[in-house]
Amino acid sequence: MNAPVYLNQALVKGWLPARPEEGHKGTFGKVDIVAGCEGYTGAPALAARAAVRGGTGLVFLQVPRCVYPIIAVKCDEAMPSPLPDQGGKLGAEALPLILERARGCDAILLGPGLGRSGESDQVAREVANALEKPLVLDADGLNAMDGHISILRGRKGPTVLTPHDGESARLTGHWPGEDRQVEALALAEQTGAVVVLKGHRTVIAEPGGSLCVNTTGNAGMAKGGSGDVLAGLTVSLLAQGMSAFHAAAAAVWVHGRAGDLCRDELGERAMTPSDLISHLGAVLKPLEE
Repeated sequence: MNAPVYLNQALVKGWLPARPEEGHKGTFGKVDIVAGCEGYTGAPALAARAAVRGGTGLVFLQVPRCVYPIIAVKCDEAMPSPLPDQGGKLGAEALPLILERARGCDAILLGPGLGRSGESDQVAREVANALEKPLVLDADGLNAMDGHISILRGRKGPTVLTPHDGESARLTGHWPGEDRQVEALALAEQTGAVVVLKGHRTVIAEPGGSLCVNTTGNAGMAKGGSGDVLAGLTVSLLAQGMSAFHAAAAAVWVHGRAGDLCRDELGERAMTPSDLISHLGAVLKPLEE
């Protein structure tokens, strides 16, 4: 295991790609987000808004038909579309529509608010297995891989996993121990993916031993929806051409720094995941100067 790198503004600024003056929507990447189910309509909207705010040129959002009217109202910049559903979650017939859209995009996010069912889990696994594009697996997209880690190891495209401790435990069969760096690296080696082990001082690990430890963030971010914002920001940076490891590490630092600005302005109790998105510009602007 290599010595960990502690994230800071200078590092992240050096990783972010330039935005050429002659660029257009296509220059800055296309994202496809597959998310949402009955009862979980906030997660896909938060992820899509974060992806837009992160600088992606085009953000597509695919959701089960039963929640499409709700999510469509929540979206202005992102472009939602309905997918076949079954029992309030993705149905098996959604698979070809997801693959068709994803193949025209630069990076895919699968999982925020997705819920779990036999059909939904199977769709998630088949998407991960079929696509060669960069893929971020979050929440129930990640949980669908429980018992199917061979799919992750066999992927040809870059993969980013964003587990909290409980999701990590489902994949590994044990709760992460005190040495989170060792745990994150072990999961990265096991899956062949970049792992973002979320929590206090989030650890980002990639197979081969590279590690980053985050230095931003606070307890006010410990609210439902914060992870959806992080996932959307991560896939946004991936679509803009960053490597999986640098995109994940940069997204974690920016996300945490936005949380610190929210804390300073609003306090930890009152701040919300939507506030994180509204503060991303204040974090990203100095990185462009």
